[in-house]
Amino acid sequence: MGNYYQPEIECASQEQIRQWQNERLVKQVAHVYENVPYYRAKMEEKGVTPADIQSIDDLHKLPFLTKDDLREAYPYGLVAKPLEECVRIQSTSGTTGRRVVAFYTQHDIDLWDECCARAIMAAGGTNKDVVQVSYGYGLFTGGPGLNGGSHKVGCLTLPMSSGNTERQIQFMTDLGATILCCTPSYAAYLAESIHEMGLRDKIKLKAGIFGAEAWSQEMRHDIEENLGIKAYDIYGLTEISGPGVSFECSEQTGMHINEDHFIAEIIDPNTGEVLPEGEKGELVFTSITKEAFPLLRYRTRDICVLSRKKCSCGRTHVKMSKPMGRSDDMLIVKGVNVFPSQIETVLMNKGYPANYQIIVDRVNNSDKLEVQVEMTSEMFSDSLKQVSAKEKELVDALKAMLGIYAKVKLVAPKSIKRSEGKAARIIDNRKLY
Repeated sequence: MGNYYQPEIECASQEQIRQWQNERLVKQVAHVYENVPYYRAKMEEKGVTPADIQSIDDLHKLPFLTKDDLREAYPYGLVAKPLEECVRIQSTSGTTGRRVVAFYTQHDIDLWDECCARAIMAAGGTNKDVVQVSYGYGLFTGGPGLNGGSHKVGCLTLPMSSGNTERQIQFMTDLGATILCCTPSYAAYLAESIHEMGLRDKIKLKAGIFGAEAWSQEMRHDIEENLGIKAYDIYGLTEISGPGVSFECSEQTGMHINEDHFIAEIIDPNTGEVLPEGEKGELVFTSITKEAFPLLRYRTRDICVLSRKKCSCGRTHVKMSKPMGRSDDMLIVKGVNVFPSQIETVLMNKGYPANYQIIVDRVNNSDKLEVQVEMTSEMFSDSLKQVSAKEKELVDALKAMLGIYAKVKLVAPKSIKRSEGKAARIIDNRKLY
């Protein structure tokens, strides 16, 4: 299985990983306390000093950071190094209010690139591969992260960025790309376009590294089938560095967290209490090697489970499940938690493409949920009666999955706007704030 970028780290013993975490955490807390007045004030408020943090067993004593803190401290309030030592920012598309801006020293970028290199090698990448990076570049972390990782592995790197699908496919066929990196919804769209252009036998892809949005196992199998590849998940967030915080291996049963750089905890989102391993809750990260923008106990709002079960790939770092939704932007419809991934699972099980939109509205103080789903071209020729019967079938299947009624509207193929970045799956017309 020897596909490791840094075997001595990726396959280190639990004792060794713990030792790194203990030493680095103690150092990091002192660094942040001395250099980030914003976080020092939070520690003082909680009555914690660096002396109270002797090992990762003391991590729970530290205060959390949230997106609200990042907005409040914007732009420079959480920077822990002089700006002369910072060489780059990256930023999120920030769904609400101010954008999140993260800072990097050159050392931070080198470590981030190494994390992405681990992900590429876990997907079978070597210096003989041609890696097509079709994540957005610029402020978005997807492109720069995988680009840097691809260079570290020594792959021929195609820095395509997202969009311009015809050019994507031209380079993919002309240069024989073997690994594709992009969002799962764009991968599905590329697969669709390749089939339409009759170029399926001209592509040499063997693997894909897809992240930045939620996707179901059904969608994974569809993409794997349509492109003839193995599809690997990758996870990250700008606040913690970008993609490569964790990544999937050949086992495809969760993503290994790079524990030499990030300590993961699972908490109860309501009480903030740390939960035992194997419990489902909100993922919290502490960066222990970052210099410029080291966040301690940052609440991701992603709901998942951690597992230390032995992995067949030989890596020893803890695995996180695919995020099972969010503790914040999940939909609460009629008091019921609704995750888009649940709806996607139902649609794909019934043979519909992964192109859908969820529309939520509030009429006369009552929530209405509508799911618009694209028909396949075969279905499009069905009679009105057949279409109504199919809509009814989906209504029943969604009710079984969600516990609430959702109106289903089957729409013409290709009528839902395709996404080249993150798919806009949800339109929430309720005035909830």
